[in-house]
Amino acid sequence: MSAEPASGVAMTSDATLLPPRRRWHQTAWRELRRAPLSAKFGLFVIAIYVICALFAPWIAPYPENELVGPLYAPWGGDYLLGTDQLGRDMFSRLIFGARNTIGIALLTTLLSFFLGGTFGLLASVLGGWADQLLGRLVDVLMAIPVLIFALVLLSIVGTSLINLILIIAVLDATRVFRLTRAVAMNVVVLDFVEAAKLQGERLPWIMGREVLPNILPPLVAEFGLRFCFVFLTISALSFLGLGIQPPTADWGSMVRDNATLINYGNVTPLLPAGAIALLTVAVNFVVDWFLHKTSGLKE
Repeated sequence: MSAEPASGVAMTSDATLLPPRRRWHQTAWRELRRAPLSAKFGLFVIAIYVICALFAPWIAPYPENELVGPLYAPWGGDYLLGTDQLGRDMFSRLIFGARNTIGIALLTTLLSFFLGGTFGLLASVLGGWADQLLGRLVDVLMAIPVLIFALVLLSIVGTSLINLILIIAVLDATRVFRLTRAVAMNVVVLDFVEAAKLQGERLPWIMGREVLPNILPPLVAEFGLRFCFVFLTISALSFLGLGIQPPTADWGSMVRDNATLINYGNVTPLLPAGAIALLTVAVNFVVDWFLHKTSGLKE
């Protein structure tokens, strides 16, 4: 004769008895194991880049701007990937470039999402004249190509790091605004949002607690895509001389400074270009996987 539980509560599985944090870890690990090979490759590449960005001073064999050898030294020996036009170690500057280029692009993307997401939620929740005013302002900004607009503004206000981040963030926030408003418009008409308004909830509560949690999946996926666009825009501006300024190591400016080596069959300028392309592909692989998981589609 089997003994019943003293409390009278039905037996549950081991998974439900685990603490919430541990259950979340197990779920995340299970989803990661089921991820396609492309997503695993993307996550691996992103992890390598993050490690290089965080621990650049300890990984790089030389300081970022130290002149360590002759100009355009060949690969091998004391200089794994040779030196640049000033005699700085290319391998060290590639590692420091991960910190500078990725860090600035990430900060810019976060700022653009804060601006675009906030105003997009405001437009969808308030509606009326506020929606029309914000929508027309965004239309005006989106009518000019981002790269050309950024070039003009940076030429006027200067190429400081703060100006670069603010200009790119504001211009990119227009795309975030359009997406946030579009997905939020389908949520603000639902009953639970109307009930929150009738209860007298404040606008920040409705935006942050009622609408935002229900539109997070497309916004998270868009964050990865916007990061790629911002990352490429900053690299393009640096290549043109209006982005991250010397002597800061930046992949875009490294391509420009060493471009003359291509004429002699040296592929050194392709290394920072390849680093830019590889990270872009890796982020897109992860975004595609995330979109597939959140869309509810089956294999």
